[in-house]
Amino acid sequence: MEPEADSGVGPVQSLARGLMVIRAFDETRPEMTLSEVARTTGLSRASTRRFLHTLVQLGYVWTDGRLFALTPRVLELGFSYLSSLSLPEIAQPHLERLTAQVHESVSVSVLDGDEIVYVGRVPTSRIMTVAINIGTRFPAYATSMGRVLLASLDEAELAEYLDRVRPEPLAPQTVTSAGELRRELERIRSQGWAIVDQELEAGLRSVAAPIRDRSDRVVAAVNVSSHASRTGPEQAREELLPPLLETAARIEADLRVAPQAGSSAR
Repeated sequence: MEPEADSGVGPVQSLARGLMVIRAFDETRPEMTLSEVARTTGLSRASTRRFLHTLVQLGYVWTDGRLFALTPRVLELGFSYLSSLSLPEIAQPHLERLTAQVHESVSVSVLDGDEIVYVGRVPTSRIMTVAINIGTRFPAYATSMGRVLLASLDEAELAEYLDRVRPEPLAPQTVTSAGELRRELERIRSQGWAIVDQELEAGLRSVAAPIRDRSDRVVAAVNVSSHASRTGPEQAREELLPPLLETAARIEADLRVAPQAGSSAR
């Protein structure tokens, strides 16, 4: 590797400038000449040349002798970060983005026994009499996220659950029949999402989707909750479901490069 000519540039500053060169490339500038990179970063041509050729040697940048471009190897930098994250940490920015889009509360939960446990949440307003925080538990049968998670169980596990659990009428519309619950779970399994209309609490309507890891195993669920006075059932399907499914897909994409994250809520 070519020695650093500028003795006033320490190791930390060199790293910062190298990352500056990488960040100079984007969708509007996928390929640049040395002069263009220097102009974009504000570095001298000599420094830019050293950083570019170092990145070429490391495999992060490709060149044909005139143009420079990033290689797919730069994705390793992001993958290393993602692989160190837990499910809640991976999901959180996606939850925040969805909340900003739909202006409703968004949550992620996992199945623990016969209950769901909240492991991520971005609230917008208080829509339940019970405050929901990280660690809050609810019976799986009466929640949209719980039903998505129950629908992912294999037949033996689901049969055991339905034999064991006795649903209680938590709200006037709560499904308490095991047969009706099974039919609803089969419908959710087929369509890939769930909507629960005022079964956990009067006035609360929510829609949920599964989150799968890289082995296609459902490891969590994400939902959007709204007050029934603001969002009707059809409106929930038409306006909340599409961005919810997109969010679930984005979380899954991140989980695929962080295979250990789905196994622990940490």
